[in-house]
Amino acid sequence: MTDKNNKTIKLRLAHINDTHSYFEPTSLPLTIDVHGQSLTPYVSAGGFARIATRVNQLRDQARARKQGFLFLHAGDCFQGTLYFSLFKGEANATMLNGLNIDAMALGNHELDMGNEPVAQFARNIEFPLLAGNWDLSREGKQKRYRLSDNPAVYSFDQTSKSATWIEKKVGDESIAIFSLALDKMADISNPDWDTPFVSSIQTAQNTVAQIQKSGINKIILLSHMGYEADLDLPNYVDGISVIVGGHSHKLQGDFSALGLAKEDDYGIKVNNTHIVQAGFHALTLGHCDIEFASDGSVVSFSGKNELLLGRRLFIDANMNSTHTESPYQMARDFIDSHPNVVVCKKDIALQSLLTDNYTSQVRELQRKIIARSERKLRHIRVPDEQGASEIAPLVAQSFTYTMNQSGYQSEFAIHNAGGVRTSLNPGDVSVADVAGKLLPFAVPIGVYNIKGQHLPLILEGALNNALNNGVEGTGDGSYPYTHNLRFEYLPEAKQGERVRSLEIQSDEGVWQPIEQERLYTGTSSAYTMKGKEGYEAILNMEGEGIVTTYSMADCFIKFLADHPQALDCSTEQSALQRWHKGC
Repeated sequence: MTDKNNKTIKLRLAHINDTHSYFEPTSLPLTIDVHGQSLTPYVSAGGFARIATRVNQLRDQARARKQGFLFLHAGDCFQGTLYFSLFKGEANATMLNGLNIDAMALGNHELDMGNEPVAQFARNIEFPLLAGNWDLSREGKQKRYRLSDNPAVYSFDQTSKSATWIEKKVGDESIAIFSLALDKMADISNPDWDTPFVSSIQTAQNTVAQIQKSGINKIILLSHMGYEADLDLPNYVDGISVIVGGHSHKLQGDFSALGLAKEDDYGIKVNNTHIVQAGFHALTLGHCDIEFASDGSVVSFSGKNELLLGRRLFIDANMNSTHTESPYQMARDFIDSHPNVVVCKKDIALQSLLTDNYTSQVRELQRKIIARSERKLRHIRVPDEQGASEIAPLVAQSFTYTMNQSGYQSEFAIHNAGGVRTSLNPGDVSVADVAGKLLPFAVPIGVYNIKGQHLPLILEGALNNALNNGVEGTGDGSYPYTHNLRFEYLPEAKQGERVRSLEIQSDEGVWQPIEQERLYTGTSSAYTMKGKEGYEAILNMEGEGIVTTYSMADCFIKFLADHPQALDCSTEQSALQRWHKGC
């Protein structure tokens, strides 16, 4: 409320970022030293239900102290766990609504699968989604789910060249909140081509000017630009009181006594702007008390990040101790007394929301068997003397299969080896094995049309990069595995001529040479379609291609569910000739 004597207003601000669908608590290992004895307990940390409990406590305290209260999320709620793999943005909308946040910034991982999942998410949320430097003014009118028509989405205003913002009342005063994301969102994520991101610094300068022109001088930036960019912005833009950040997973504060990193102090000040960020994966909650003068300047600022823990911890029961106390009690007392630890119960209502809507389905799908392997199927990025990956070609085949089932007549698939994360052990394969271990990144799959003359260069570029052959590569994760293509790679040949005898397999199973001028339809991950890590030649596709809402895991799960014996197929791969016919 407004203080009539000194015209200051007081605000309590709570914030989270980069929660990445970690709705449930995490089993977190700590390393502590108690009376000279090193202990390594596991604690149950974070989760949305504990965040809800702590936020409700902070809100009640603020109300009793006649402070305003805001609860903000600095972006990246998508990706991370089976809850996203299985439910995409639906579960996030439900759970964030349950947390009763006041606003959320758009993060880069919200756009990993293109605009449509974000648009669907935005239709279900009960809070503003802020994306101040996202230009939606030329969004295609033919889209099934549009963002520019949604009043919950606050994007770039093409007329004023500024971010649209929201206003929150604290007493008689207004606080303006706007958001910015990284300038290079198109490089690290997958926004649709018709919705570009514009300069964050220029947008910030214009937005602050517009907000001040409207008569508001208390401004909060909800940022998903990254910690270093947050620290740098006040050198270019005056008038922002607080930057609430995300993207870098920075846990400000000293948690070193718990075996976690010691970072910058919470709320570090650059010029006249305080910068906060609260870790990741819903382990922690940041909060601060801010007092604003009538001119918008911050008179006082204090706060911290808190690690939210349950009442139980787990420690080796056989650990010897020279003290009369048990190692368990020593660890419990030490951790509970840490100034940045809060032990709190789970909020019953939010826990029920998660359990009733999603957890049982996750548990069921964790047990759902979709295939079985009678032997270990090995994954390796670059083939060695034992052979090549036995998994990656099947994953590539699943892309072609799923795209064709969805109406895209894909003729071949190319997939980078780094997109597959592990081998498959003998035995049953569950949905959780695929979505949580084998293909944990919910990167979307796309289709594209490209002339045959570019296909050898795509493969050669990826191989050169993976093998550091004539180029300084970025890692062996670029090694290309394919479906319906076979070829020879001659590493000693002249660059640009190393892929020879490239053939494509027809629907009838006949291998035919690639025709230079013919247009072929391929499928790859949206990441590969960006032309990174040696795949530059793929940018010669006709147009922009189409990025679907199917992830790598979606495709492989569908493929295995429809072909449960697929893992019994044999593959023959080598560094010179790689091909897979399927069963």
